[in-house]
Amino acid sequence: MAFAPVLHSEWIKIRSLRSMIWALLAIVFTTAAFSALAGLDSDGDDFDPLYSALFGINFGQAAAVAFGATAVSSELQGGALRLSLAAVPHRSLWFAAKMVAVGVPALAVGLVTGFVSLAVGTAVLGDKTSGLAAAEGLRGAVGCGIYLAMMALLAAGLTALLRSGVATLSILIPFLLIASFVIGGVSGGIADFLPDKAGQVILHETSEGALGPWTGLAVTACWTAAALLAGAWSVRRRDA
Repeated sequence: MAFAPVLHSEWIKIRSLRSMIWALLAIVFTTAAFSALAGLDSDGDDFDPLYSALFGINFGQAAAVAFGATAVSSELQGGALRLSLAAVPHRSLWFAAKMVAVGVPALAVGLVTGFVSLAVGTAVLGDKTSGLAAAEGLRGAVGCGIYLAMMALLAAGLTALLRSGVATLSILIPFLLIASFVIGGVSGGIADFLPDKAGQVILHETSEGALGPWTGLAVTACWTAAALLAGAWSVRRRDA
């Protein structure tokens, strides 16, 4: 069976679910809104204009996680996965198509989110971003899109492994929204290599930890790849 028709069918599933569309829209609006709010309270000695302009990603990533988790968990309800695998007996092919159908729109929306949030954030910050170079802003916006796509895929892979969207959200959302802030001021050691903290290095104007902007994204990519491999194993080895 060819990959293209399988991918087309998976894309139809995603675009036909209203919750998927709302989750993608929530990524943009939540990130931009919180970036604007962060710009209103940007005083301090450790002020970072790029991170302040893109601060909303800390909340927008929750919508990306919800998108990835829901895209897979919808297959686990009412025997939908059995029907999908009956139509596409090659389980690895089906899983690959599902992940592409999740990753591509998440990346596209993530890039839009990055540039919209950067524009909103810098507009609110005003003269405080005068020292921010265009190349740094571009790096941050593109990095924002890549990071959000990887968070969606991380959630998708974990959902395939756990066989539960609720379990995935119960793990990732508290971690991203609570644990991330708790360890946010910690630099050095294992904290720098957590998936969210490593990936968000690219959103900072300068890096003070063990990782640089792109090496940080590479660490997050490793976490995402591990989740996808585990999810693929689960789909191949476990009953539908």
